[in-house]
Amino acid sequence: MHITRDFLQRRGYPPGELYELPSSPKRFPDGAQYRIEIPSVEGPRALAAVLEAAQQHGITIHRVSQGSGIWMLTDAEIREMCRLGAAAGIEVSLFVGPRAAWGTSAQVRARAGKNLGARLRGMDEVVYATEDILRGCELGLRSVLVADEGQLWLVDQMKKAGELPADLVVKISVQMGAANPVAIKLLEQLGAGTYNVPTDLTAPQIAAVRAVVDLPLDIYVEAPDDFGGFVRHYETPRLIRIGAPVYVKLGVRNAPNIYPSGAHLDDTAIKLAKERVRRAALVMGIIRRHAPDAMMGSVEADDLGIPVV
Repeated sequence: MHITRDFLQRRGYPPGELYELPSSPKRFPDGAQYRIEIPSVEGPRALAAVLEAAQQHGITIHRVSQGSGIWMLTDAEIREMCRLGAAAGIEVSLFVGPRAAWGTSAQVRARAGKNLGARLRGMDEVVYATEDILRGCELGLRSVLVADEGQLWLVDQMKKAGELPADLVVKISVQMGAANPVAIKLLEQLGAGTYNVPTDLTAPQIAAVRAVVDLPLDIYVEAPDDFGGFVRHYETPRLIRIGAPVYVKLGVRNAPNIYPSGAHLDDTAIKLAKERVRRAALVMGIIRRHAPDAMMGSVEADDLGIPVV
């Protein structure tokens, strides 16, 4: 295999996984190695619950993300999430709207076609999902979640053309599925701002990704059941060391899928949001005990997609 490995090395890629687990010298612009993200924050009541729980547990949250989509929130709900995020100095990242899993796709409902779920089928879905972003930005959002390479390219082009805010953070969903340094580097070149790696990548595989890309990596240290249900709390100090800069991301195992969310699931969404913060507090305890020198980011950092109100 030396021909392929040598060729990759000459192009600046590792020839294989980095089993030696080198420490990453890369950092967020504020010098931090890691930040904390709470996902699946499905609306303003859930966001308020996250902020309350963070204060209760004495931990810092840097970003919240949402999975149901901008299109599943009213203007008033988006404005309220922006207001809460801006007041707390945290990034609020909302997913784009229509996607294959919720449309008329037959393939995505077949056992072998589920990988199509977050993609955009046809140009109309590309337009609909991008209109979702335009609407969100008009209401104050400065961070969006995408899971389609075509839309990623389009959003980057629209940012460059001034059609979208230049400071808009484009966060790539775990559902994109790129799982190796070459593929993730391509997404970085297309305009990705942060990338959520697949939940099952090993530490040597993550180290190989970090050797190639500069953008922050979003890493689930507890994954929802739909994404494997892995609980990797004790790996967090090592993942920070080799993967920096990273968003340490807390899902909840043994929890229902609530997408797309709404008032009929509000109580469950709020309880799950609070529990994700409690899990984050557990992980912060591990970091303090086993990596006390790891540098955590501050709120209100310039590169965070903090809403504009």
